[in-house]
Amino acid sequence: MKIICIGLNYRKHALELGWPVPDEPVVFLKPDSSILKNNKPFFLPGFSTDINYEVEVVLKISKLGKGISAKFAQRYFDEITLGIDITARDLQTRLKTAGMPWELSKCFDGAAPLGHFISVSSIKDINNLDFRLEINNEVRQQGNTSDMIFSINEIIEYVSKFFTLKTGDLIFTGTPPGVGQLHKNDNLVAYLGDEPVLDFMIK
Repeated sequence: MKIICIGLNYRKHALELGWPVPDEPVVFLKPDSSILKNNKPFFLPGFSTDINYEVEVVLKISKLGKGISAKFAQRYFDEITLGIDITARDLQTRLKTAGMPWELSKCFDGAAPLGHFISVSSIKDINNLDFRLEINNEVRQQGNTSDMIFSINEIIEYVSKFFTLKTGDLIFTGTPPGVGQLHKNDNLVAYLGDEPVLDFMIK
């Protein structure tokens, strides 16, 4: 299975990082060893002093597809959740400044905590869906899928030009503004609407 991630998909997030707003989806991959399931704790790694959280809506692909048109994209997933794209911001900045790929800053073990999935059929409008991240009972990020630069269907159309999507593949769709640093003993709880789907600790 693949973990396909979309970067800079909310204008305000691109602006808070000082990066240009993209003209087409920014795509990178995470390995399956990045996945952290069942609300297991995330252990801060020793190679970074600036580990950041980025909450994102995550799709699970439900059938094989290639070259998918946006108008048919919703046929290819039937479950969603929230995940955290954990990022070593200091490492990302150093690699980006050097003009080098920055996968190391996002692809390390445990860098993709994943909530429990819910059926898309239970959601009134996936293109107008509120979500948020609370850390230690304080709201740190709030987003709505209507604010995406590239919609869910447009993302599927774009990435399926390059990758055959397979059952079980995951797509992280980008984070809203409000990203920040994680600290030991932080408790992260992520909500789809008002339903908590992810709740884990930083160790």
